[in-house]
Amino acid sequence: MMEKSIKIDLGGVLFQIDEDAYKILKKYLGDIDARLRFTQGGAETMEDIEARIAEIFRSLGGQAGVVSKENVEQVISTIGSPETFEAEGGMKGSDASSYSRPVRKKMYRNEDDKIIGGVCGGMGAYLDIEPVWMRVLFIIFTCFFGVGFLVYVGLWIALPVARSEAQKKEMYGDNYHSSLHNPSGNFTPSGSSAGSATGASASNVANAFNEVFRAIARVIFVIVRVFLIITGVTLVLGAFFILVAVIMVFFFKYPGYFSTDSFGINLFYFPNFLNYIVNPAAAPWIVALSFLVIGLPLFALIYWGVKMIFWFKARDGVVSLIMLLIWVGSIAALTLILFNEGISYSDTAKSLTSSILPHSTKNLYVVSGHSISALKFDKEISLPEESYDIYFTDDNKNLYIGTRLHLNRSDDKLTRIDIVRRSTGRSRIDATSKAESLIYNYTVSGDTVFLDDYFTVPTGSRWSVDNVTVNISVPEGTKVHFDNATERMYLKPHYENENWMERSEDVTGNDKASADNHTWIMTEEGLEMQRTEEKK
Repeated sequence: MMEKSIKIDLGGVLFQIDEDAYKILKKYLGDIDARLRFTQGGAETMEDIEARIAEIFRSLGGQAGVVSKENVEQVISTIGSPETFEAEGGMKGSDASSYSRPVRKKMYRNEDDKIIGGVCGGMGAYLDIEPVWMRVLFIIFTCFFGVGFLVYVGLWIALPVARSEAQKKEMYGDNYHSSLHNPSGNFTPSGSSAGSATGASASNVANAFNEVFRAIARVIFVIVRVFLIITGVTLVLGAFFILVAVIMVFFFKYPGYFSTDSFGINLFYFPNFLNYIVNPAAAPWIVALSFLVIGLPLFALIYWGVKMIFWFKARDGVVSLIMLLIWVGSIAALTLILFNEGISYSDTAKSLTSSILPHSTKNLYVVSGHSISALKFDKEISLPEESYDIYFTDDNKNLYIGTRLHLNRSDDKLTRIDIVRRSTGRSRIDATSKAESLIYNYTVSGDTVFLDDYFTVPTGSRWSVDNVTVNISVPEGTKVHFDNATERMYLKPHYENENWMERSEDVTGNDKASADNHTWIMTEEGLEMQRTEEKK
């Protein structure tokens, strides 16, 4: 069976050394180090010895080939046995004994002998046992409800990595020697690796276990890398496209308009819309803070995705902490602004205006006055289930809101028109003032009522969940005649859960003829349409 070889750094020179030769050299240098460790100039002496050994190895051709057991024995005979290195000028008596105490050991993760995170390598060095047996124990306990896996992850997070010489000496204790515990960062054979503090020869079973673990670790590593690359690409592409969409919505006049027939809403420039519903001075802050709240996590996802793809390490802790603080601060500031703006909608109030027709009539004509279609509006937000439509125009930045029409049976044989205006505000008084300021026009001429199908807010005012409802009460038996526009006004709120446009076409027909073809009559049950055959 071929002897295994190990890479060692000796006096700044790399050598390949047989496993048996490695053990002898390790013990030899360890014994010398134990004699010189606490003497004045001991560290310099050790460096000189290592440099001399490296020089002898080079003269024997050790750099070109593999240092053998015979080469090590020849070095020992040339330099002398450890007993010849007495601590000349060293401390005597009680002083010497006080400085010869063992190094206090501490548990670390061992990167010089790791398969996954170096936890088992560090525990093996700390406990002076083969790391392979620790790996076997973790696998066994992992079979019991994943306990081993959880403990391993916890130790991986909790234990620091032994990087410096001082940390490695704490991990290995008195058996530590820097030239033999730093095999160029490569995996070393079990039983002669850096993680073996005892230096004892590992059994063939232990070697087999280690090789199996390393093979499994390599397979897992490949699977994890593929998964991370796929996840990283998904994060980068998904976050990038969402970020582009956010930038377009927040800072450019996109994504344009969507058909209200399909979506019931037109999308338009977000900051312009904010000017209608919040204080114009707060709108830029809301835009900027909203972008930070949404954009910073997207930037983070892109960055993490790139790290997953290219598997690089970066000292980004400070930057990440600063970005996190900015994100949390943006959320807090945005919450405060929105809360302050939301108070403007905390109370609701209404204003009622009533008028009575001068004389009772058996026929009432309800026809349209000013129509929203004449305004040539540019954008619309429609909430079909609420029978609520808001229309925007780009020329004067005003907004117009559709009115609702209800017809009820009158109890006093009079025809009455009630205009109910509703609005919200910081208080009931504020809401009442806003409701009274809503602008809605209608006129009465004889037995004809002319109704606008929209109302508006005063110039310079913002939207406050305003609405206007026209309630017309007529005596039982009164015939009501609509035109197409007012009939649709009446029908729409009565079919909130249906397609009111299709329903109104069933009643009025697809033609644009006068609504005189459709007469409604007030009954005890409410307003009902009088069919053509019934009128005959």
